[in-house]
Amino acid sequence: MKWVTREYVHVDRTACPWLIKKFIDPEAEFIFVPTEKIEEVAKTQGAIPFDAPGVKLGHHDGRCSFETIIEEYKLKDPVLHELAKIVHSADTRDTELAPEGIGLSAIMTGARFNVKDDFEAVEKAAYVYDALYSYCKYKLLREKHKDELEGMNRKQQREFLIRKMRE
Repeated sequence: MKWVTREYVHVDRTACPWLIKKFIDPEAEFIFVPTEKIEEVAKTQGAIPFDAPGVKLGHHDGRCSFETIIEEYKLKDPVLHELAKIVHSADTRDTELAPEGIGLSAIMTGARFNVKDDFEAVEKAAYVYDALYSYCKYKLLREKHKDELEGMNRKQQREFLIRKMRE
């Protein structure tokens, strides 16, 4: 399927392609165009528009596009919901929700100067979102197994969490 969004990607427009490829449409093709061309490209190419003004998969009711896509596609993975807090924080500057969002925003801002185009930005950003997904999984596992971890030394904690991460 083809997906279309605004050119000059930043947080939401790098996070959403990662989400779409990993959890919705592994064969997704992305098109980046000026905002005023989104509706036309969606119609002529049968592309699904996202993270653009007035589209279904955009910002709604205080949610960023990443959160809207999670909701629309009924993705239940608690790790994704934790990651969504970071993306929301970075995209909306709501740093109280997830302080990690400050770092994500800085990384995506700087990354734009190290790539030749939006396609390369999305491709390279995938590593960042993979790492953040692992971080969120780790964070949730630490919370879930807090009591068990308390009685372990650092090496035991690390080995335990590595096993849980692979489950």
